[in-house]
Amino acid sequence: MASVEDLQQLIQARIGEHIHDTHIQCGQLTVRIMPEHLKAIATILRDDPDLHFEELIDVCGVDYQSYGMSEWVTDQATGTGFERAANRKQEVRVLGAMPARFAAVYHLLSVKHNHRVRLKAFLHEDFPAVDSVVEIWPAANWFEREAFDLYGIFFKGHPDLRRILTDYGFIGHPFRKDFPLIGNVEMRYDATQGRVVYEPVSIQPRTLVPRVIREDSRYAELNFPEGNKS
Repeated sequence: MASVEDLQQLIQARIGEHIHDTHIQCGQLTVRIMPEHLKAIATILRDDPDLHFEELIDVCGVDYQSYGMSEWVTDQATGTGFERAANRKQEVRVLGAMPARFAAVYHLLSVKHNHRVRLKAFLHEDFPAVDSVVEIWPAANWFEREAFDLYGIFFKGHPDLRRILTDYGFIGHPFRKDFPLIGNVEMRYDATQGRVVYEPVSIQPRTLVPRVIREDSRYAELNFPEGNKS
């Protein structure tokens, strides 16, 4: 098994002209690729004998909207009342901005060489689309349908790109960060009509309260009186 640094150099040598950058974090190699070259990159990673990524572990979507922005200043929040709620007027930038809102992420495994790599392709916000890799890794079929259903990422050339988790008539994509937590509609069975009907949600939206972590002395060593340490 080659080191992750050796794998990084090997991938840069094989597909360097098709990638933006690579980085290693927590022993995991991430390669940020140009989405228009995904199929060419995937073919090389699968067929190159020194790489041989024959297994696709997962395909998922990511929504980076407001990434690095914080509405909560928990170290200054109190424990009671509405002071724990979000301050919508403040914007605290904690991390750098991402190059695009959406990303398609691919996790690959080489059983032969016992190494892994993560591919990340950033996509345009207005119409996030990238080529399907079902022809290269058939396991991508349901993974891509899931990312399409939950994030609205369109996989060009997919043989059967339909929703897989939500209802066929569902509107919107639940994992997008601008999708309301309570949804847009609710469904129930109407006995008089003999069918399922959709109606506007009856739940009132509310501000969620985050968990505030404070210093806790419960586990600090206590100075009990001698003979009373139970």
